[in-house]
Parts: sequence; C-alpha cells; structure tokens
Amino acid sequence: MKNFLGNLAEKSRSKKAESIKLFLMALPFIALLFVFAYFPLYGWRYAFYDHRPPLRIDQVEFVGLHWFRTMVNNPVRVQQIMEVLRNTFALSGLNILFSWLPVAFALLLQEVKVSTVKKGVQTLTTLPHYISWVLVFSMAFALFSTDGMMNNLLSNLGLIDRPIMFLQSSENVWLSMTAWSIWKGLGWGAIIYLAAIAGIDQELYEAARVDGAGRFRLIWHITIPGVIPTYTVLLLLAIANFLNTGFDQYFVFSNAFNLHRIQVLDLYVYNIGIGGGATSFAAAISMLRSVISIILLFSINGIAKLLRGESII
Repeated sequence: MKNFLGNLAEKSRSKKAESIKLFLMALPFIALLFVFAYFPLYGWRYAFYDHRPPLRIDQVEFVGLHWFRTMVNNPVRVQQIMEVLRNTFALSGLNILFSWLPVAFALLLQEVKVSTVKKGVQTLTTLPHYISWVLVFSMAFALFSTDGMMNNLLSNLGLIDRPIMFLQSSENVWLSMTAWSIWKGLGWGAIIYLAAIAGIDQELYEAARVDGAGRFRLIWHITIPGVIPTYTVLLLLAIANFLNTGFDQYFVFSNAFNLHRIQVLDLYVYNIGIGGGATSFAAAISMLRSVISIILLFSINGIAKLLRGESII
C-alpha cells in the first residue's frame, strides 16, 4: 500500500513538473501575444476623446460616445462606412466562397504518387505565402501595368490599339483581388488539410480496397469525410473573422481609380486615422469592428455546438 501511494505521488510530481516545463516553453509566445494583441487595446481610449495629433490625450477633450454617434448621424460618414462595408462583405464573401479550393488542391496533391513531383508542387505552391504583398504588387505592376509585359504583348500581336488598364480598373477588382489571394494562399492553406488526410486511419482504406472500392470511392467515402471536420472548424473561424479582411494587399493595390471598390474596413481605418488625422474616429471604428468580431465568434461557436455537438473554442 505504501509503495502504491508512493508511486502515485511520484507520478503526480512528474506530471506537475511536465506541466511547468510546457508552460515555460509556451511563455515567450504568450508574452508575444500579449504585446502585439492585447497591449494595443490600450489605444481604444482614443475613441472617447477628441484627439488631435500631436497633442497628448490628457490635453484634449473627453467626448464620450460622440464618435460612435457620428457613424450613424453624419450622412457623409454613413455613406463612406456603407461603401466600405459593401467592399468588406464582398471580398470576405468571395474568400469564403472559394475556401474549398485548398481542400480540393490537397485532395489532388495527395493522389500524386511520385514523391519528387509531389514535394516539388507543394514547395512551389507554398512559396508565394512567404512573399510580401509589396513584392506581389511589383510583379503585378511589371505584368499588368499600361507599360507592362501583357499590354506590350497584346499590342505587338495587334490585338489592342491602346493599353488596357488592368490595375487601374475598378470593374473586376473584387475578382482580381480574390484571385491574387487564392494564388498566394493556396499551397499554404492546403498544408493543414494534408495533415488531416495523413491522420486518417489507413485501415479504412485497406478495408475499402478489399471491398472493391476504386480511387474515386476512397476519396469520396473516406478522405473527404475525414477532412470535413477540419474544414468546418476553419470555415467557422473565417466567418467569425468576417470583418478582418486584411490590410497589406488592398493598401498596395489601391489607387485613385479603384479606391471606392477596394477600400475595406482595415484600409479605411488606416486612411482616416493616419492619412486623414481622424485618429479618434478611426479608433472608434476599429473598436466597434473588434466587438462585432467577438460577437460573431461566440455566435458561430454556439451554432457549431448545436450542429456538431462540440464548440470550436
């Protein structure tokens, strides 16, 4: 009995030491998360002041909810915000609409049996994720500007009389932005689905092959059901993050011709806060966006719990 209790105490100490070790390993990342995600929330206080750079916040007037009321009372601001929300909803909606492409790419890549080809394709499709949007725009400018390679080629072939304004046009800017986003994130997005496929029990495939299932049947009845839970969680998180479309891509691709179609919420906050000097109004919009995102997250979490029986957070 004494030996049994001693073993239990030793196991308890060992688990405690292991937990402390894991916590210490995670501590630097928790600190980084606090510094870059939570500490900036201190700036939300600017939303309740009439801040005018370069004055300090204790030198300006406290206005309470004035900037929040401006969002619904000022016709010009209301029109701008509605336009920005239209762009944000359209671009986020298109990204969610095509969110199945990394899944399809992962399924196709998994069927490549030649290891060298598979690794080569995966490497080439993942590399764009590590390229900054500034370099992506430089490449797009070289290809599609009025003096770019595409216009020169079409002109030399006699297909056009004057350059086509690919980058300046606002007609198909939502589709072009979505296409650039897919190109940049396709390989990277497929990684997690390849990991999900690798975690599927191989005995399921063996049993299906014994029953005479071909490659298509294996994909349809085993691989896709095995990937759906991962896709569902990522889709729900994407919906919860609906208003956070990003900034870099739209900032570098925006210009005077397409701004009214490409200006999403993040870019609008930057333009009015840094470009226009309305830091208090920008802080109010940013704060409201974060609150709405949190509400969306918990709403989607509740829906997931009702449909799947388990929550995502």
